[in-house]
Amino acid sequence: YAKDAKREISRCEAFYHLCYHSTKHDSVCYSLCLLLLTAGPHHEQIQIAEDAVGFSYATVFSRFLDGSVISVDIEDPYVRNNHQVYNFLRFCELMVTAHSVKKMNLVTGLSDDYGGREQQMSQINEIQHSLKAHGIDLSVSYSDTLHDREIRFSNGWIVKIGRGLDYFKPTKGRFAIGFCDFNLRPCHETTIDIYHRTETVKPP
Repeated sequence: YAKDAKREISRCEAFYHLCYHSTKHDSVCYSLCLLLLTAGPHHEQIQIAEDAVGFSYATVFSRFLDGSVISVDIEDPYVRNNHQVYNFLRFCELMVTAHSVKKMNLVTGLSDDYGGREQQMSQINEIQHSLKAHGIDLSVSYSDTLHDREIRFSNGWIVKIGRGLDYFKPTKGRFAIGFCDFNLRPCHETTIDIYHRTETVKPP
């Protein structure tokens, strides 16, 4: 344990010095930072307070999109209602801007009523077709037993959010600050746990 702790401290110190002494946030520094973070077991926790701002999807997820991510798996039981499907669409737009993602897999729950179910499936099908035009294949499956929320990137990063993608509050009006820029959108209280896959693999 002492050896593991020492290695973790050394890795964190190296990460700190690299970022602190960097004169600009170029792609080389960014890649090296990610390399240091993935050098061993990693667990990070972010607490989002009630009404906190500054947690758009770009802010939370962009650092994991290092150019090596080919596929993304999303498990979220609540991509059902209109605003939840819009949230998923915004996440998809971020994946498009990563330029390396070619495959996305969504597992979610079906809406409780038949009319809502038809609308949900129609909206997600529309997202599928739109992603296809940007070179990304989206596969969708539905589960009545899914509970946990988890997003897995093919480069090993795993992000678990207590509320899934649905952690934003509605604004007080359609012309209120935060309606378009989600970095300015107040959030519900939730916890984000970030792991690297080496943290989750059990030894044989």
